[in-house]
Amino acid sequence: MTDVFSPSCVLVTGGCGFIGSNFVRWVVEHEPGVRVVVLDALTYAGRLDNIRGVLGERVSFVHGDIRDAELLDRIVPGCDAIVHFAAESHNDNSIADPEPFVSTNVMGTFRLLEAARKYGVRFHHISTDEVYGDLALDDPERFVEERAYRPSSPYSSSKASSDLLVRAWHRTYGVRATISNCSNNYGPYQHVEKFIPRQVTNILDGVRPKLYGDGRNVRDWIHTQDHSSAVWTILTRGRLGETYLIGADGERDNITVLRDILRVMGRDEDDFDWVRDRPGHDRRYAIDSSKLRRELGWMPQHTDFESGLRQVVDWYAGHREWWEPVKAATEARYKAQGQ
Repeated sequence: MTDVFSPSCVLVTGGCGFIGSNFVRWVVEHEPGVRVVVLDALTYAGRLDNIRGVLGERVSFVHGDIRDAELLDRIVPGCDAIVHFAAESHNDNSIADPEPFVSTNVMGTFRLLEAARKYGVRFHHISTDEVYGDLALDDPERFVEERAYRPSSPYSSSKASSDLLVRAWHRTYGVRATISNCSNNYGPYQHVEKFIPRQVTNILDGVRPKLYGDGRNVRDWIHTQDHSSAVWTILTRGRLGETYLIGADGERDNITVLRDILRVMGRDEDDFDWVRDRPGHDRRYAIDSSKLRRELGWMPQHTDFESGLRQVVDWYAGHREWWEPVKAATEARYKAQGQ
């Protein structure tokens, strides 16, 4: 039986981004004895509004860069653990300009690992299933922890690099670290450049949504609430030095997800436009999370995808003030890329 780690204060990097902010709110709701320090550079994908409702005695915010070693020297010593969400994460952007991805995802992780080593704090690294490359559409296999890395894009390559740094710092320096590689998240507070919120907000704006390529690319979807509970489980009960895959058996191809959205929003299922595919577009991701379930007893709770999708649609419909200010610029960027 693995010893339980019980942190009293957790530093969450990227805690104003989509997945990070959902995790912060999950901790506030489910772990009443834990304080959270959020470190975020507030780039375009991170917004203080995402956590404003929970800021206070238990949640504090530090505006800064994970590559700033002096800043880390000031804030890491007061924490028991670092949960590292901060990353440049959009594939299209990495193809257009890979440099920020290498700088933030590789050098930023290095700085955090050095701080964890210096101050003896536990470290949990949030990664992606994209480090494993992709699977053929007719392949019955799913990703497992032992699968060789075969990243396809500058984004996934930078995440694979950061994973390897974490493993090396654990083995060489004894940093108490764990890694999780998760499938595609969906839920509230996701930037409108991402697949589901882009389609939802286009429809809300009366614009026909757009679909890459043939629409058969498969992603394995998980609700952010389930991702958050899995991360907490790994942080507190995971075996040091181990990697755990997080997934909720949510495989769906993109055309099915888009038609689900259209149906939920009362539109015809074929009311969309086709656009050219992105370069190097991975065909299929699929997660086998049996290790996490078997060893740590975690199980997803939000397994009704259509129900979760309705909640997401309702959230975006009720929070226009959150996404409308960035929508026009996002669509202009896509248009410049022919998408």
